[in-house]
Amino acid sequence: DRLTNQRYLVGDTITEADVRLFTTLARFDPVYHGHFKCNRSKLSEMPVLWAYARDLFQTPGFGDTIDFVQIKQHYYIVHADINPTHIVPKGPQLANWLTQHGREALGGNAFGEGTPPGPPPEAETVPVGHSA
Repeated sequence: DRLTNQRYLVGDTITEADVRLFTTLARFDPVYHGHFKCNRSKLSEMPVLWAYARDLFQTPGFGDTIDFVQIKQHYYIVHADINPTHIVPKGPQLANWLTQHGREALGGNAFGEGTPPGPPPEAETVPVGHSA
């Protein structure tokens, strides 16, 4: 309910609460839905949370640091008791993370009076094909 009427969890700027929730939301459809059987609904089927996640993903410092391939490989390979075959699924489609979210209308300024981060250092750049 909170995210229906405000852009960020706690006020008009990104806080640690948003960062922590984003890391969970980014993993939800690729890992938690299938691997951990949290499958009542996909993130992409929850309009407000999905728009919020896309808003953050498209904010500097979020999507440009998410390596979906590494995330899936980690969970599906490390948890041998849950996935003894070590098969890593190909999905879901990641391009949807870049679609319009419309949350600008709720106001707020991601970094407040601060400066947005620049691009990640080359050593921390997500490989092509590993993100949206």
